[in-house]
Amino acid sequence: MKRSEPNPKANKNILRLAYVVAGIFVCMLLYLGYFIQFESGTAINNTYNPRVNLLAEKVVRGKILSADGQVLARTVTADDGTETREYPFGNLYAHVVGYTEKGRTGIESMTNFYLLTSHVNLIEQIVNEFSGTKNLGDNVVTTLDSRLQQTAYDLLGDRRGAVVVMEPDTGKILAMVSKPDYDPNTVAAQWESLTADEQGEARLLNRATQGLYAPGSTFKILTLLEYIREHPDDYENFHFDCDGTYENGEYQIRCYQGEAHGSQDLSQAFANSCNGAFASMGLELDLKQYADLADQLLYNQPLPLALPYNKSSYSMTEGADTWEVLQTAIGQGKTQVTPIHQLMITSAIANGGTLMKPYVVDHLENAGGQTIKKFMPSAYGELLSASEAEQLTEYMRQVVETGTGSAVRTDAYTVAGKTGSAEFETGKETHAWFTGFAPAEDPKIAVTVIVEESGSGGRVAAPIARGIFDAYFSR
Repeated sequence: MKRSEPNPKANKNILRLAYVVAGIFVCMLLYLGYFIQFESGTAINNTYNPRVNLLAEKVVRGKILSADGQVLARTVTADDGTETREYPFGNLYAHVVGYTEKGRTGIESMTNFYLLTSHVNLIEQIVNEFSGTKNLGDNVVTTLDSRLQQTAYDLLGDRRGAVVVMEPDTGKILAMVSKPDYDPNTVAAQWESLTADEQGEARLLNRATQGLYAPGSTFKILTLLEYIREHPDDYENFHFDCDGTYENGEYQIRCYQGEAHGSQDLSQAFANSCNGAFASMGLELDLKQYADLADQLLYNQPLPLALPYNKSSYSMTEGADTWEVLQTAIGQGKTQVTPIHQLMITSAIANGGTLMKPYVVDHLENAGGQTIKKFMPSAYGELLSASEAEQLTEYMRQVVETGTGSAVRTDAYTVAGKTGSAEFETGKETHAWFTGFAPAEDPKIAVTVIVEESGSGGRVAAPIARGIFDAYFSR
């Protein structure tokens, strides 16, 4: 019987099919790894995930604690078994901790699965199972410092705005305040008034992470950095004569309240926040490189943040007209930034150019206080070089030593910072900004403050930052 010869074409087709199947399998493994690493938490905490609802039937939601052990959220069970989520500090932690009525927000949302997971000992779980008793959920211990949170809250007072405090070398968020606020204990009862927002207060909005504002003169940090990059050999020779108003053709740029700064070198122009100097500087810049720097510093980019946030935006491109360039260079125009993003840029400068991922959960512990999981600091990446960070730090020190940030100056510690007074609507007072860190030579804490419609950043926002620095270093 004649033996059939192998068909080379058929063998090639089988081989191709094997490669395709192997490729699909590899892609599935890669996606599974990606899902577990980056998306699993979102799926687990999704409101529509039925598993979470099943957990709530068997587990009493755990506590949320401050870094120093204060109870920020807990579940109180009545004699009839009714559970009520209670927030002992009321409005103080409203936006960062969040609520569980009418949906979930803040830490309540991002750690939902952890709070409904129980690691009580096995014997207790067995006894509870047979007795029909719920297990106690795990506790979430945050990075929030109750002393700094209270200080920031009190200093902001009844004004609209936000304060965010972070350790630049770890990414730990130490305080986060947003106002106007609300009492998370009464969200359900006050829901209609909270959502109606008849006076435009947006009390449910976390301004620290979701509020978008013109950066004002805090954006001059970027303009300064781009100018240094494009003039590496002669940026120190920059000179500008300020008479309070800079004119270019039909356009005029005024310094804050028309102040004439006189003869300015680069350090003086930055320290005094001279609009004229930076507007003229903007016209010299390569707009593509300028836009690339904005992207590099996370404008128009996703932020490494677990809490809900809005992206900051920078829209100026090559070919922009003169007016847009003048406005953008001084932090006006269409540019928008969130306070948390501004804090990330500031913290990267403080940390030698490397941004640490901001985080608000330090560790998980069971109902008995034993640590179940520890969250460690991790680097996002280098936003600027170490030498650039050092240069910017020195310029920011001069803002405090000789310029608009003098309200933060003290003999107790050194500060590097930048003020801002951001125009946003004709006829209304400017938003007041301050962003900075201390000690300037060995940063331990970074602070960003914005106070809406309150005027000068140096006069309004800087004293708030000073109060927070004082509280931190007096511990």
